[in-house]
Amino acid sequence: MMLLSLFLGKGCDKEQKQDMETAVIEYEANTRGFYQKITVQNHKVSVSKDRKGQDVPVATDISEADWKELVQLFQEINLEELPNLKAPTEKRFYDGAAIANLKVTYKDKVYETNGFDHGFPPAEIERMVNKINSLLKTE
Repeated sequence: MMLLSLFLGKGCDKEQKQDMETAVIEYEANTRGFYQKITVQNHKVSVSKDRKGQDVPVATDISEADWKELVQLFQEINLEELPNLKAPTEKRFYDGAAIANLKVTYKDKVYETNGFDHGFPPAEIERMVNKINSLLKTE
């Protein structure tokens, strides 16, 4: 019985990692004068700074170390809870911060947070959001 549990446990881990390959993660932040959309998909990251989508973002490779960290962080997120997360700050209400949100498309379903302050994500997704934003600095 223990062997079966071990086998099933390892199977689930592998399945989750493969599932990250099919996920599309989008982090978007904007104000009246600023727009940025970061898309992470299948070992690549792309950035758009045109809210009308007229620019064609160039996808760049994510390093193996960064990808492994993203997979780990992705597995820690409860996708069903994303719409219920509470923003820790409210600077976006008086133009003190850009409005940001995280959207995950996974297995033909879209999970999306409510707006939160760019730079101040809800604690439950803070590490994932910070990791996504850090990918821009290494391009």
